[in-house]
Amino acid sequence: MFTLFGSVILFLIMQVHILLDDTPVISLQESVLLTLAVAFVFMVLTFYLGSQSSQMVVRRIDKITSYVSRLGSGKYHDRITVDDNDEIGLMELELNRLAQTMQEQVKSLQRVASERSSLEKQAQQAVIIEERQRFARDLHDSISQQLFALNMMSSASVRLLDSNSDEAKSMIVQISQIAEKAQGEMRALLLHLRPIELKGETLRGGLLKLIRELEHKTPIAFETHLLHMDLLPENADEHLFRVVQEAISNILRHANASKIIIRSEAKTNTFNLFIQDDGKGFDLAEKKWTSYGLQTMRERCEEIGGKFEIRSKKDEGTYINIRILLEE
Repeated sequence: MFTLFGSVILFLIMQVHILLDDTPVISLQESVLLTLAVAFVFMVLTFYLGSQSSQMVVRRIDKITSYVSRLGSGKYHDRITVDDNDEIGLMELELNRLAQTMQEQVKSLQRVASERSSLEKQAQQAVIIEERQRFARDLHDSISQQLFALNMMSSASVRLLDSNSDEAKSMIVQISQIAEKAQGEMRALLLHLRPIELKGETLRGGLLKLIRELEHKTPIAFETHLLHMDLLPENADEHLFRVVQEAISNILRHANASKIIIRSEAKTNTFNLFIQDDGKGFDLAEKKWTSYGLQTMRERCEEIGGKFEIRSKKDEGTYINIRILLEE
């Protein structure tokens, strides 16, 4: 466009010169040819310069494309050279700023991930320590005291064998009862040493396996009706397994029960898990709600969005109901 416009101006100037000059140097035909020649030269120069400029822009765009590709592969420490203070140069400058921001964000995320990993390890260690302390406390409060009583009564029965055989026999019967109770306490405590994970089994399969083991090791009868457990969310299985495990342990240790009923059902988008025993029960008003076992079961239910309810009366057993809303 500029070449054509310049050629027309040149042609008009030459025509004015020819008209005003009495003896023009060139004729009209020559002026036309000269104008065309000049226009051609300008066109060639314009094409050449435009081609060079276009190639330079293409090279700079290719460089930006390559740089963006490197950023996409995670090389946020790379920087692109700013060649000129034009629009493309401003784009290169902004890309460098973007890379700097992304690099800082990655470092920040790595730091947060490291801190989170450290906190998770500390939390796991705290849980292990708490479990050990609880296990040691339970051993002291139950098994160790019963063993002490067994030692004292066995020594007394030996001394009474000759002088009072009837009383000695009575003591031996008591020794047998205390030993049986201590054995039940130990089985209950050993439940807490079992692995927490289901190891790839379903919740129903894991519970049935646990109950079969206990049926062979304890005199308690189990009644199970485990339905609709496949409707539970994935994160619920481990928590519910531990809740049932804790409940059975408490029954074995404290309830003096002869039967445990575990059943589940799902109605109107709500899953219910029931655990019931026919033991001696306890008064909820006197029982400390902050008891470690009850508190743990309650917290595990709340972690999966469930509700934990317990009812108990002396000499009437204990009833536990866990309710979890199901996704529609």
